[in-house]
Amino acid sequence: MGLPRILRSTSAGFFALVFLLQLVSGTALLLYVRHIIADELERTSRTLVTSLRDDLVASYAQEGEIGVRTLIAARLAGSHARDAAVLLDDPVGNHLAGNIAEWPPPLSFSAGWRVLTLYRVGRDRPEPMGVVAATLPGGQHLLVGHVIEGDLRVRRLTGEAMIAALLLAVPLALFGAVVATRVVTIRVERVAETARAVGAGDLSLRVPIDADARDAFTELGRAINAMLARIEALVGELRVVTDSLAHDLRSPLTRLRVTIERATRETEDDVALAALDRVAGDAEALLAMLGTALQISRAEAGIGRDSFVVVDLGRMAEDLAEMYGALAEEHGMTLVAEGAIAARVQRELLGQALANLVDNAIKYGRAGGFIRISAGVTGDRILLSVDDNGPGIPEHRRAEALRRFGRLDPARGADGAGLGLALAAAVARLHGGELRLGDNRPGLSVTIELPA
Repeated sequence: MGLPRILRSTSAGFFALVFLLQLVSGTALLLYVRHIIADELERTSRTLVTSLRDDLVASYAQEGEIGVRTLIAARLAGSHARDAAVLLDDPVGNHLAGNIAEWPPPLSFSAGWRVLTLYRVGRDRPEPMGVVAATLPGGQHLLVGHVIEGDLRVRRLTGEAMIAALLLAVPLALFGAVVATRVVTIRVERVAETARAVGAGDLSLRVPIDADARDAFTELGRAINAMLARIEALVGELRVVTDSLAHDLRSPLTRLRVTIERATRETEDDVALAALDRVAGDAEALLAMLGTALQISRAEAGIGRDSFVVVDLGRMAEDLAEMYGALAEEHGMTLVAEGAIAARVQRELLGQALANLVDNAIKYGRAGGFIRISAGVTGDRILLSVDDNGPGIPEHRRAEALRRFGRLDPARGADGAGLGLALAAAVARLHGGELRLGDNRPGLSVTIELPA
């Protein structure tokens, strides 16, 4: 089974990364501090032991065995005697001086720094101590040590403090990861909100940025805003060109239609009348095609979003059923409407889109079948559907059918320009929704899905 979506998200990965980095860095810092403390304690003990050994060796060089024994007695009676440990044996192992009763068997007579647990004279329990050994020129064996029980206690307390600090570091790392993830998510969400709004057609929006900041998000925002400004300018220019083209084409086409009508009235030739009738039909189709293409361009440019009103979509479906009912009966079909839901929409554009869908259903449906216009709500989405029982559209060709002037085959396109579905899709996007093509089993189900 795959991981839940939240665990596979970038935010979860960033959260885990920040958490682990904080936890690892905190653990590494605590371990380093503990190592430094332990190293300093051992270095201090070694220095004390080595210094005492060197003093005793120097005393032997100056005053011989008597001098060494005298210095041992003095050191053991001094202010530092509490942690001192010294043993002086003769060459055959007899005890000569010091507060250690006998030489520890596992230790050689010239051993370097070792940590052993030994008894001192007058003590009832063994004590951990660091020791070094040396052999004097006369063959005597010297063992010098320092009790490190206090050092071990400090190390133990340091370890316990480190564990407590780690336990505290876990919630702190979690909090830091949450804050860092939230900050990054908020910055990214601002960009995403702007992108969603622009995708819905509002090209005037820009990513909010801090003009004084110099971080990566600010640079990203500036780049996106520059891109959006360029897109808005291009779309504006396209809109002007489209409107101008539509206006320029409408005038000659209208004059052409008037001329055809005048010629029709003035001629009595049946062949000429038939030709003029075909030309008039083509002119009407071209004018309708031009009008629909202009509607699509304006919808995709977001024109009309400021004229949204609350509309009873169920009533709109009933009006369409009444309007197209007679035409459906002429084709041997039954047209029904169902559902009741109100929403804020662009009434004219949405009505035109639904009318195009109903017209397509009548044109391509089978005689004896039905056409259903429905309006309803599913979750947080409003669904406006037009279902027929025609041949439908194969799933692999539905994207092609949604393109402008998309006509899949002669059987589905004797009349029209292939703009009906494209207009409906553009209107759905204008409302922040989408157009979906489905299988009505048999037939085609076209659904305009809008946010509730």
